[in-house]
Amino acid sequence: MKIYHNPRCSKSRSALQLLEEKGAEVQVVKYLENIPTSAELKDLLQKLGLKAEEIVRKGEQDYKDNFKGKTLSDDEWIEAFITYPKLIERPIFVNGDKAVVGRPPENVLEIL
Repeated sequence: MKIYHNPRCSKSRSALQLLEEKGAEVQVVKYLENIPTSAELKDLLQKLGLKAEEIVRKGEQDYKDNFKGKTLSDDEWIEAFITYPKLIERPIFVNGDKAVVGRPPENVLEIL
């Protein structure tokens, strides 16, 4: 099990705490420091069952400055995530071949 985590995000901290309270042994990936590769992001999207645009944080300044009003393909969004990792919605919890966005944090319990 793995969680893509931003320690500065209250929702991300809450999701990690929920998992720890359930006794889950989770690998914590601080994705702003260890930016996922293109292959990892494609794998995440497949496990989430979502298109890249569906996990874009549209409130981020990087989005507003660089992408607002633009239509990008999944591959273009993935390149954007690598350049601007803050654009990736958080947290993302992965368990086996399933993943879920932890918003609200309780979502992580669905695939635990």
